[in-house]
Amino acid sequence: MSKNGKIHYGYKLHTIMDTTHDIIRRIETTTANVHDSQVDLSEKGEVVYRDRGYQGAKCKGYSATMKRGAREHHVGIRDKLRNLRISRKRSKGERPYAVIKNVFHAGLVKVTTLQRVRVKNMLATFCYNIYQVKTIQNRV
Repeated sequence: MSKNGKIHYGYKLHTIMDTTHDIIRRIETTTANVHDSQVDLSEKGEVVYRDRGYQGAKCKGYSATMKRGAREHHVGIRDKLRNLRISRKRSKGERPYAVIKNVFHAGLVKVTTLQRVRVKNMLATFCYNIYQVKTIQNRV
C-alpha cells in the first residue's frame, strides 16, 4: 500500500494457543489484506474460541464463536452471557501479542517479503514460548 509516496507493507500473525499453559502451538503469517476468517488453524475435535468477526466462518474444530447482533435482531441475555464466557477464555490469547511487541520489540517488522516475515514471526513466537515456560517455572 502507498501513502504519501511511501510504500507500507502489512502482515498479520495468526496463532493457536494451548489454554492450559498459554503456549503458542501453531502459527500462520498472512498479508494484511487476508481476513482473519479465511485462516483456520484449528484441528478436528478442538474447541476454537473466536470473536464476532468470525461469524459464519467454518472451522475444522468445534466453533465457540461469539454471537453478534444484527439490525432488528439484538443479542439476547443468554448470548451475552455466552459471549462473556468466551471473552474470558479469549483474553489470555492477547498476552502473547503484548509480550512479542513490548518485551521482544518484534511488533513492527522491517522486512518486505512474506517469507522473511514468517521467519521473524516464527522466531518471535518461539521466544515467547521460552519466556512463558520460564514464567511457569517461576510460579512453581
